[in-house]
Amino acid sequence: MKVFEKAPAKINLSLDVLRKREDGYHEVEMVMTMVDLADRIEMQELPRDTIIISSQAGYIPLDEKNLAFQAAKLIKDRYDVKQGVYIHLDKKIPVAAGLAGGSSDAAATLRGLNRLWKLNIPAGELQRLGAELGSDVPFCVTGGTAIARGRGEKLEPIESPPQCWVILAKPPINVSTSEIYGKLRANAIQSHPSTEKIVQSIQEKRFDLLCDSLGNVLEEVTLDLYPEVRQLKDCMIRLGADGVLMSGSGPTVFGLVSKEAKVPRIYNGLRGFCKDVYAVRILT
Repeated sequence: MKVFEKAPAKINLSLDVLRKREDGYHEVEMVMTMVDLADRIEMQELPRDTIIISSQAGYIPLDEKNLAFQAAKLIKDRYDVKQGVYIHLDKKIPVAAGLAGGSSDAAATLRGLNRLWKLNIPAGELQRLGAELGSDVPFCVTGGTAIARGRGEKLEPIESPPQCWVILAKPPINVSTSEIYGKLRANAIQSHPSTEKIVQSIQEKRFDLLCDSLGNVLEEVTLDLYPEVRQLKDCMIRLGADGVLMSGSGPTVFGLVSKEAKVPRIYNGLRGFCKDVYAVRILT
């Protein structure tokens, strides 16, 4: 038997860090939503008790360093599953891009193995399992649009944002999330994004207010360390995107665009800057 799962990318409409916690993590408040750039995960039972991962992408680990592998091992150990599984990752989401590609793969693996092995694990329990793998995994289990608090595992689902185009562009560098958080001085943040304004813009379906309310406190760290991210953001603004923000810890920058006629000009302009450019929609 085989099962297939899509693993969509996420973007942060806002990312705020409230404080450094005693456990070493940061207390965050974010609004996240998913876009229709997705990896595709294929899972197939194996007769022997092992986990095998393959991918057409030559730049990701295929062992216990891979989050999908960790997700499969976690669900096998927790529910005493003696069957093996072959997992193929058809990668479309750039790696180390601030788009939660690895986290979404892990979440899709949890969902898929729940179906493959008929474990009937409720969504809430899958999210708790996901929290053991990474802060973005619980959100990726159920997707949609949500406010995330705590380490990112406390989720409050909300309506989807006003429908628009999302142009994603990743410069040819990788950014370490732990490095960016390590250099952030949480008590010195000057300006915090407003979760309330983001939520208001979504409730009132006001695209203009949404664009005005975008904010990410990690930008000040990443943009200082990686000037090419700042240049990419400035380029997207010049090309006419309505709202521009770095997603997660970067380096991917996204632009929200309301008018389809503007999309080709922005897309083609960015393609002169970097090869990883995508024009996608928000998943409702």
